[in-house]
Amino acid sequence: MIKDKIYFDALGVSIELTSFQPNEGICEQHAILHVEPRGELFSGQYERICEAEQQLLTLPQTLGCQTIFKRYFLSDSTNQQPLIEMKNESVNSGQYCSVSCIQQAPLDGSKIAAWLYLVHDMEVVNHDGLVIASHNGYRHLWKMGMHEHKGDSAWQTESLLIDYEETLQRHGATLADNCIRTWFYVRDVDTQYAGMVKARRENFIEQGLTQDTHYITSTGIGGLPADTRALVQLGTYALIGFEPEQQRYLYAKTHLNSTYEYGVTFERGTVMEYGDRSHIYISGTASINNKGEVVHVGDIVKQTHRMWENVEALLTEAGSTMNDIAQIIVYLRDTADYAIVKQMFDEKFPDTPYVITLAPVCRPTWLIEMECVALSEKHDTKFRCF
Repeated sequence: MIKDKIYFDALGVSIELTSFQPNEGICEQHAILHVEPRGELFSGQYERICEAEQQLLTLPQTLGCQTIFKRYFLSDSTNQQPLIEMKNESVNSGQYCSVSCIQQAPLDGSKIAAWLYLVHDMEVVNHDGLVIASHNGYRHLWKMGMHEHKGDSAWQTESLLIDYEETLQRHGATLADNCIRTWFYVRDVDTQYAGMVKARRENFIEQGLTQDTHYITSTGIGGLPADTRALVQLGTYALIGFEPEQQRYLYAKTHLNSTYEYGVTFERGTVMEYGDRSHIYISGTASINNKGEVVHVGDIVKQTHRMWENVEALLTEAGSTMNDIAQIIVYLRDTADYAIVKQMFDEKFPDTPYVITLAPVCRPTWLIEMECVALSEKHDTKFRCF
């Protein structure tokens, strides 16, 4: 895996890029884009980041790749997302890309940051907002930005999950068998998270997902949808065409407890194993011990170290290391912690793409949380290559 840092001086945009490029097979890349504020309106920053996206695709290491998923982290989604949608419609830039927008302000002073996922040589189509990338008998399904505008957080969560389950059924898939990763963004997470958790748990039971079967790797975090009536926004990734043996779940019982023990229903992490690589999806992970207790209350430095320790334990169980991390999203409750956390991440992950955003974690005493994707090379003839 190759990690690059690219800077477009005229645009004031820096890109941290991870490239997984096997000798044969699909190339995958994760990029985090940061834009210098330069004291201008959102439209100026967005135009510069769009231009950087286009220039990125012309570089030798990305030539021939296409973006199939992107997430914009915004400082004011209600006013900014319509501008993004207008731009996408005018240039068809979102036609074959699943676009996620959420208000989780980048803490570097800018109004926007972006996470892109790029692939090479996949057939990509868009079915009414469901982006499907196909290769070698696998179909990768991305659907982002799902939200409702009436009811409480429980009702909205239930409605979103039902709609998504119906979408999967139309493509011969189910939530229990095919959904690999979810993101639940909750408005005012300190008060609305409980309703989301209750509805998700009840829906999962109906779908046959229990503590005796499995759940889904997930992040449930504070985030504001553009629609001010939306209390929950859902993003998803599913996979069709794999054997059950290709998927396994991560627990790291020495460091973490099972989430159902404190009333929530998600897996700590999931490994998808292919013939030539593994994908490791790590859920939102914080400073918690194997009894489900928050560790180091009030201390951002110690919480960050314990969070890393937990992530490393999960990756070790997956047969991977921290060096295999391809991208990281960091969520902070307090903007005043940004400087010290950025310094710590720069030292710990000097070459890994990451972004730090303002997004309260689901427990008020958690000051920080991170999620990540890791990629590791494998040679296993039991499974088809990616």
